[in-house]
Amino acid sequence: MKVTIFGTGYVGLVTGACLAEVGHEVTCVDVDPDKIARLNDGVIPIYEPGLEPIVRENHEQGRLHFTTDAARGVAFGELQFIAVGTPPDEDGSADLQYVRAVAATIAEHMDAAKIVINKSTVPVGTGDQVRDVLAATLAQRGVSLDFDVVSNPEFLKEGAAVNDFMKPDRIIVGTSDPHSEAVMRELYAPFNRNHDRVIVMDLRSAELTKYAANAMLATKISFMNELASLAERLGADIESVRLGIGSDPRIGYHFIYPGCGYGGSCFPKDVQALSRIAHSVDHEPLLLDAVEAVNRRQKQRPFEMLVSHYGSVEALAGKTFALWGLAFKPNTDDMREAPSRTLMEALWAAGARVQAFDPEAMEETQRIYGHRDDLSLVGTRDAALKGADALVICTEWKAFRAPDFDLMRDSLAEPLIVDGRNLYDPERLKAAGWLYYGIGRGETVRCCHAGSGNAA
Repeated sequence: MKVTIFGTGYVGLVTGACLAEVGHEVTCVDVDPDKIARLNDGVIPIYEPGLEPIVRENHEQGRLHFTTDAARGVAFGELQFIAVGTPPDEDGSADLQYVRAVAATIAEHMDAAKIVINKSTVPVGTGDQVRDVLAATLAQRGVSLDFDVVSNPEFLKEGAAVNDFMKPDRIIVGTSDPHSEAVMRELYAPFNRNHDRVIVMDLRSAELTKYAANAMLATKISFMNELASLAERLGADIESVRLGIGSDPRIGYHFIYPGCGYGGSCFPKDVQALSRIAHSVDHEPLLLDAVEAVNRRQKQRPFEMLVSHYGSVEALAGKTFALWGLAFKPNTDDMREAPSRTLMEALWAAGARVQAFDPEAMEETQRIYGHRDDLSLVGTRDAALKGADALVICTEWKAFRAPDFDLMRDSLAEPLIVDGRNLYDPERLKAAGWLYYGIGRGETVRCCHAGSGNAA
């Protein structure tokens, strides 16, 4: 099948590459000529495990094309995917200007029937807006052509997106048109061989399904972080609690890891957008607003632990902190809404320095913050420790799970770890003479709350 995808960001590029990988012919369109030039040269603009080889191979085999020519893209495929960004507006609602612009572009250039597929995460009712834009633009041209609008939300985890696309647990298709449903089933047939993963529903329900999924997962994370705060005050260990409740199959172990907050391009944006959608229909989303509030508070925890340990914000001035992990999660270089950013900016405001290492997000950090005297980006995790007063962990990269604690002790001015991802065993570190502050780890953190300085 011939497919056109507008947008070569995270979703568009993964979608295009994976569709080409199973034999479809794909043209990806983007307005950024530099990005298109790099893609045609085999340079991938994002880090995603497994993505680079399939982009390069399918481009070389002639199944995956990149262009800035919108007319060429519209003429290429019967299926026209919209996979452009929907960034949050000032009030938290999704900004649909790019979605509407692509819909207008498709209608300006189409000369045959098209199926327009929303892959972007969009508010409920966006499909109706896209349909209106298409109809109005065609009317201005004075032409009458058949088209349908389909919702096909993505469910890709950053760091595992290629596998998620190639082996989906569900394929949501929002349409009431039998022809569109048949075409979408044909498109996804290569990913649907083991058993039927296609779930067909009306367009608005498909749009809501995407928001509902992300909001549910964000709720589980914030719920565990709320319990972690309670565990700190009660002298309980949230890791034991996690094992206890995760063993219940009705709850499960997924997304119940406490930490220093969620980030990325989806959860923060989508929870806020769904809240705005609720307010727009005069419904107060108490739970959604609480999920967001807990997450904002949780991102402050590593900094609060440092302040409590040293006694005051002023005591942080002049100190240097090693930071392990800059990306919002492992296996990505994405720093959107990353907890590390909240921590670094708070430390800089207090007059402290940061020595940071991340396996993939160093270049992105440099792009965001530029060159600063109070930020050093170093080449290894051990280099980040040298001369630092303490270590803070913000991302649970595998490379951080089994460090040399003796070497760490020799490098740090004080054997102090603030672990925002609960990578280590508090009792083991306490026995070895470390000061260890985790998230919801009972007595260790209660001492931190009490402001008892060097309490272990």
